[in-house]
Amino acid sequence: MKTRGISIAIVLCASLFVLNIESKTLDPYKVLGVDKNASQREIQKAFHKLSLQYHPDKNKNKGAQEKFAEINNAYDILSDEEKRKNYDLYGDEKGAPGFDAGGAGDHGGYTYFTSGGPGQSGFNFRPGGMGGQGGARSYSFSFGGPGSQSSFGFGLDDIFSNMFGGDIGSGSQFGGFGGFGGSGRSQSRTRNSAKSIPSINSQMYKKEISDKGMTWLLLSHTSTSRGIQYYESVIGEVASSLEGAMKVGSINCETDASFCKGLGMYPRNAPRLFVYSLKSSGSGALVEYSDDLDVKRMKSFCQEHLPRFSKRVDLDHFDFVSQSIGGLPKVMLLSTKKDTPVIWRALSGLYRDRFVFYDAQVRDGSDPAVQKLGVNALPAIVGWLSNGEKHIIKTGISVKDLKSAIQDLSGLLDTCEKKNKKAASAQSKREPSEPEAKQVPLLTGSNFNDICGEKTPLCVIGVFRSSKAKDKLEKVLLSVSQKSLLRRQNVASGSRDSVTYALLDGAKQQSFLSAFDRSGYKSSDKLLLAYKPRKGKFAVFEGEVTTEEAESFISSVLSGDVQFSNTRQKPIAK
Repeated sequence: MKTRGISIAIVLCASLFVLNIESKTLDPYKVLGVDKNASQREIQKAFHKLSLQYHPDKNKNKGAQEKFAEINNAYDILSDEEKRKNYDLYGDEKGAPGFDAGGAGDHGGYTYFTSGGPGQSGFNFRPGGMGGQGGARSYSFSFGGPGSQSSFGFGLDDIFSNMFGGDIGSGSQFGGFGGFGGSGRSQSRTRNSAKSIPSINSQMYKKEISDKGMTWLLLSHTSTSRGIQYYESVIGEVASSLEGAMKVGSINCETDASFCKGLGMYPRNAPRLFVYSLKSSGSGALVEYSDDLDVKRMKSFCQEHLPRFSKRVDLDHFDFVSQSIGGLPKVMLLSTKKDTPVIWRALSGLYRDRFVFYDAQVRDGSDPAVQKLGVNALPAIVGWLSNGEKHIIKTGISVKDLKSAIQDLSGLLDTCEKKNKKAASAQSKREPSEPEAKQVPLLTGSNFNDICGEKTPLCVIGVFRSSKAKDKLEKVLLSVSQKSLLRRQNVASGSRDSVTYALLDGAKQQSFLSAFDRSGYKSSDKLLLAYKPRKGKFAVFEGEVTTEEAESFISSVLSGDVQFSNTRQKPIAK
């Protein structure tokens, strides 16, 4: 009788506990603090705000975990139109009176019940301990004979793990994000939710993303990743605010595992977010977003990683004649902004191989430098064709939204590019090409004073250690020297912009190179040295030496944008 009394007491306690849990299942509209006519966007915003406020990693107050669970359960109902309709009609998202009544085998809501076979009726509330970062606790009550099949289980540690990653036990009865449904229903929702973001595979990545100039926000996940719905809602808002400057994509790392692992973006329990963008070197890179899933912070992160191919210049001291790179047309944005605007940064990535981009901050339209260019309203874009011909591309630019602005300005740049090609074609027919120098001189002791003596303001030396490197450097320097003719014709003889060019055999002229650097640059097969004999200063470019990079380096040297170092001693060629 005593044992029977204890069993009855346990059943009563467990029943009261279950009733207490169910009584805490509140009106989802009240939980999220939204009106019954609220739009999905209003529901999403309310959910984002509350879930961050009560997330157990941030909120250690008593009751925060329970509130967090209520918020997710409410969002699970209201974010699903069918569930929301059923709740509005019946008070239950399943379409039957009563909250989360559950059917046979459907482990919905906070609880689930199963019946054993004959003689095996029982009730289990599985034990647990402190789990997850939030320290959620699982409680335990049980009775019944051996082999009982009945169970009731929940652990808030599973909820937090499902949403934000962590150790998720195989026995968890809380599947999916935003609610506490059974694992089967949860995984189905997880697999389907990623479809709202365009899917990206390895072929599409190579064709449309890699080094194409557009910035991408990429979500990597698997079918078992937890919290995709939450990630997608935040990504959706960010993508909407930056549409035109950025695209989004979803990568299923389960169906393309080698692709994900090759990129270093294979997800853990929770999805992962990466921004793909072009760096100043011109190559693309993936950077992982690891901050809070907050729209404002993620948007700021994405903006920070937009391309930076536009060079900010001082309009009063900018030499338009000497700034010619690779025969490309130039475009400059004039605005009152302290930093390069997002629109211009996005365009500089999309058109990086077709234009040279600049931007300048000006006070207003009355600025003398602005008026000198013939600009009558700001913001404005001024362009120069490769033949030096100036065009006012657009003045008084007004922006409706980011997407339409980029589309409109892209059309203007396309038109400018066509004019440049037409002008270049007409000029080539009208004027014979300049005779090219037969070769770039090889620097030796006998010609050193003539080429790089103290009368020369700047001597550019291509250093090689192999015949292949020599041929490449000679072609580059020949091209650069011919394109520099216009600059040299526009300055007085012996002026500070005069440049001489030479080649140097690094293997035979080691002592010459040691005057600049103790190592003598032994590890470099080819490099460019910019040497100022009068000042005894030098700068080095050790990247991939192309015509464009060489011209950019020399232009930066002439404009003072490159840091120079003192030579160790005066170089002497053999």
